[in-house]
Amino acid sequence: MSDGSRTTVLAAGELHGSLADPLMEVMNFLNEITSRYPRAISFGPGRPYEGLFEVERIGEYLDAYKRHLVEELGRTPDEVRTLLFQYGRTNGQIHELVARTLRNDEGIDADPESLVVTVGCQEAMFITLRALFGAPSDVLLVASPCYIGITGAARLLDIETAYVPEGSDGVDPDALRRTLAELRAAGKRPRALYVVPDFANPTGTCMTLDARERLLELAEAEDLLLLEDNPYGFFTRTGQVLPTLKALDSTGKVVYFGSFAKTCFPGARVGYVVADQPVRAADGTQRLLADELSKVKSMTTVNTPALSQAVIGGMLVANDCRLRDANKPAADFYRTNMTVLLDCLDRMLPPGRREAAGISWNAPDGGFFLTMTLPVPADNELLERSARDHGVIWTPMSYFHPDDGGSHQIRLSLSYLTPEQVAEGARRLVGLLERSPT
Repeated sequence: MSDGSRTTVLAAGELHGSLADPLMEVMNFLNEITSRYPRAISFGPGRPYEGLFEVERIGEYLDAYKRHLVEELGRTPDEVRTLLFQYGRTNGQIHELVARTLRNDEGIDADPESLVVTVGCQEAMFITLRALFGAPSDVLLVASPCYIGITGAARLLDIETAYVPEGSDGVDPDALRRTLAELRAAGKRPRALYVVPDFANPTGTCMTLDARERLLELAEAEDLLLLEDNPYGFFTRTGQVLPTLKALDSTGKVVYFGSFAKTCFPGARVGYVVADQPVRAADGTQRLLADELSKVKSMTTVNTPALSQAVIGGMLVANDCRLRDANKPAADFYRTNMTVLLDCLDRMLPPGRREAAGISWNAPDGGFFLTMTLPVPADNELLERSARDHGVIWTPMSYFHPDDGGSHQIRLSLSYLTPEQVAEGARRLVGLLERSPT
């Protein structure tokens, strides 16, 4: 035991360079602001609304999964005990149920063996990046702005990223072509593009069907993999449901990420990746990409907790592997929140007034997020004043722009609040804008 007279001090410069990246401090700063101003209404978290959760259902789902193991799969009591208590199959235990759910909800016909059940979607992204990006010249393309989970994972893995502007239909295809050409001219290999077609975080953008088909055609022509992430697809405001890129994919260009954080509950920490691309070895034999991802997972989390899988598996079984139907109450709740927010902003800042003030926002067709443009810099100083003096918290969009953009924009997340809190938060936000110098 040390007596305190001599303490080992590590040099920050000798730690991994990613730890000095401002990106790594984003969530810590938001959490600090929230803890210092607990009475502020926060449009910051992208979490599901907790009022939709019922604690007693956890036991019911666990029982449903145990019945599934015994009655449908014919497992013995000893086998059930092992499946629930022991380390399990690295690729996951509920892969067949997940595959059935994907077929019912998304029209994705995935072989269960092509799935890896992961510790949240973040692990799915991490192991996929580690497996796919093998050379220093490999580059990951992302939209700008972009979800920081993917750029943070790339930074930790020392993977170079390139940024493509996002328009009203998602990634700009012309800008993507130019970026691909520039990278190749510089001796780089554009390996994959990360994309969220449905109600993207942070912008709320949704790709049209034409835009999805064009992107798939471009990916095939350019030999580019697409990493599709779909956490928000169930939560449409208009009722229109568009096919995923994976459902439209006929050439194997799409690796599909999914999560049960928004559709079941985040505390289970269960996600998955559909990686059905064949991988040919030097001797000519072929395996699925999922099998390669399993190797990476075996050296990170080893496996996904059996109890978490059991509860999610029970929820799938209890709902006949149809989560879109099961999530209708949640979709209705988030639809109401989005409508309340848009209506409040429109009433308090009618077109003439907001145009004169240099304020604008988009009207997403679903999801959790809305983007607002301000006439003043939306920086940490303004956020501090907003929380302290006006009791409302939001997220600067600059956090999501790897190319130094978004300096005058904020993200409003409506998923964690009641409709009444959304309305009051909008009133407080307008109060901040009225008192901010232009």
